[in-house]
Amino acid sequence: MKQRFVHFSKGVFSDLAVESTELLRAEAEREIPGVRVTEESKDGIHVTRVTVLTPEAERLMQKPAGNYITIEAPGLRKRNRDLQQQVGEVLASEVSALLRDQKFGFRFPESFLVVGLGNWRATADSLGPKVISRLLVTRHLKQYVPSELTNQLRSVSAIAPGVLGLTGIETGEIIRGIVEKTGPQAIVAIDSLSARSVDRIITTVQLADTGIHPGSGVGNKRVGLTFETLGVPVIAIGVPTVVHAVTIADNTLEAVAERLEMHKELREALEALQTEDRRHIIEEAVTERLGDLVVTPKEIDNYISDMAQLIAGALNVAFHPGIDTSEFTKYIE
Repeated sequence: MKQRFVHFSKGVFSDLAVESTELLRAEAEREIPGVRVTEESKDGIHVTRVTVLTPEAERLMQKPAGNYITIEAPGLRKRNRDLQQQVGEVLASEVSALLRDQKFGFRFPESFLVVGLGNWRATADSLGPKVISRLLVTRHLKQYVPSELTNQLRSVSAIAPGVLGLTGIETGEIIRGIVEKTGPQAIVAIDSLSARSVDRIITTVQLADTGIHPGSGVGNKRVGLTFETLGVPVIAIGVPTVVHAVTIADNTLEAVAERLEMHKELREALEALQTEDRRHIIEEAVTERLGDLVVTPKEIDNYISDMAQLIAGALNVAFHPGIDTSEFTKYIE
């Protein structure tokens, strides 16, 4: 996989643990103490597992201790249905594995609350609510299911709580009240994320067993959905849908430098800025003119719809024993 040059900037955010890892490795030119990384690739799908193990690693990564799994498939932006099914099957498998780990006592939960975070009025932020609209919700049907099917379906409830600006209520407060009333054994939260690389927009899915902080990808500080705040283990699923304008400018300069073989002096000048200095200069110039601008592809409505179908299908397969991965195509329209 091509090496990406990414740089920390106090004013630019990324939700992806894999990008933090790439950055720190590039800066230190060595492995990161307290962080374990494994990678594997197959059939156009690249899976990176990052485990943050120590308090020092938490500080360096700016991520809570836990497991972060990144599934990358560049072909997703080409709307390849076969690849969507393959990624969905990988995602279902990874979700199932996380739900069986020690946080759940190595016992698969029997009841779930799925939270679709985001603003359904803003396309790039509507992934969570759109996943909810495609999910197989069963909590209200369990008492009516024939006895021979009882073991084929688990209890699943779902909510898209909106955002603070629409409801006037913190998302964490809404979810805490629902958890107290319904008592799910596990929570799965879906949200749109921010990335540092344009290559990862809609091509990447991150899973984390550390919960989620709504709005963190664009710099908003909100009450987190975590085991500490809710008393229930939380798995987060996120997809990058936006990048900051600073990132696009930085990526563009890098691409230009790679293509300036005939202009040695200019290429060398640009390559000399492949440091935090370059990012700082770009950030100052872009922010002065455009403010804290975030950007999304013009085809984002189609991409969001495809990704919502993929994630909902993967969760349906992961949650319910009666749904086999061979039936995944039913959930990809």
